[in-house]
Amino acid sequence: MRYAPKHKAETHARIVQDAARRVRSEGIGGAAVSSVMRDAGLTHGGFYKHFQSKDALLIESLREAFREISERLTHAAASAKRETAWKTVVTTYLSPEHCDHAELGCPLAALAPELARTGKPMKAALLEELTKYKDQMLPFMPGRTGAAKERAFFAIFSTMIGALSIARVLPSPALRAQVLDTARDFLFDSF
Repeated sequence: MRYAPKHKAETHARIVQDAARRVRSEGIGGAAVSSVMRDAGLTHGGFYKHFQSKDALLIESLREAFREISERLTHAAASAKRETAWKTVVTTYLSPEHCDHAELGCPLAALAPELARTGKPMKAALLEELTKYKDQMLPFMPGRTGAAKERAFFAIFSTMIGALSIARVLPSPALRAQVLDTARDFLFDSF
């Protein structure tokens, strides 16, 4: 049975979305080809009709993960006043929901240590996505100049990624909230 080209594109998108969630919740090894394809209702062999390699799937899944978090943060910031948009980004990022649902959140908070161990081609693709992420967030960052906004982005996001990573390893909601609230308050007082 032949499928329409639209079917292949929809299937491809479904595979990438599943892999994006799996890799954030289970790590790079969690997005095993067999698991992702099984969830899509396809065979392992069908994988190569969609991707050249597992790395190609990983890159697309990271692209999707960055797209999702950028969209969520941009939407939140766009609904705030211009001068407080960055605070809305911080509040959204350091929320208990984001902490509790790594599979739907920022790929850097979920995967940074693993991604640091990847090879140069993966790091080059990651740099491209991180640059897009930064460029989408810069309009909302505090600062009068582009350079000041870029410095703020790196300081704010590095703090948030670290705080979220630490909070996720803590055993109780109260301890997680304490870390997230402390980081948020620190950032609000610093900019």
